[in-house]
Amino acid sequence: MTKALLNIDYTYDFVADDGALTCGKPGQALEANIVAVTEKFVKEGAYTVFAVDVHDHDDSFHPETKLFPPHNIRGTKGRDLYGRLMETYQKNQDQENVYYMDKTRYSAFAGTDLEIKLRERHIQEVHLVGVCTDICILHTAIDAYNKGFQIVVYRDAVASFSQAGHEWALGHFEQTLGATVKEFGGDQP
Repeated sequence: MTKALLNIDYTYDFVADDGALTCGKPGQALEANIVAVTEKFVKEGAYTVFAVDVHDHDDSFHPETKLFPPHNIRGTKGRDLYGRLMETYQKNQDQENVYYMDKTRYSAFAGTDLEIKLRERHIQEVHLVGVCTDICILHTAIDAYNKGFQIVVYRDAVASFSQAGHEWALGHFEQTLGATVKEFGGDQP
C-alpha cells in the first residue's frame, strides 16, 4: 500500500516555550519521534509532506483571529519548523518525495492541492504527526477519512495544549474514523 507522511504544524510558534501559540513541553517532547519518523519516510522514498500553517500580518478576516493570538506569521521565525525538524527538512528539501506546503485552515486538505498530490502518487494511507492533536491533526484526519484515505496516527508524535483534548482526539481517531493509533517508538512506519 502506498503511504505518505503528513507532518503538520511542528513550528516554533506552536512548540517553543516562547512561541505565540505554544503547546509547550508536550510538543517539545515529540521532537525525537517526529524527526525519526520523518527521516524514515524520506529514506524509504515515501511521500513526505510538511503542511505548515501560515497567516499574514493583517489577517483580520481570518476566523482564527477571534480564537487565537497571531501566530505562524509569514516571514517570522514563529513559522520555522521547530528544532531538529528544520535540519531534517533542509537536508532533504530537494528530494522528489518531499513537499512543503502552506495551509491557512486547520485541515491540511482545506484550500490546498494536498489531495491532488496524494492521488497523483496513488497514496491510500496517510500517517499523521505534529500538533495539535485535537485541532489541526483532528481536522486533517477527518478530511482524510471523508476522502477515503486510511489513517495512521502516532500517539507519541502528536500533542496538544490540553491533555484532555489530546486523549479525546486519540479516541475519536480510532472509534469514529477507524484510524490506527499506535506508538512510533523508533519502529518502521
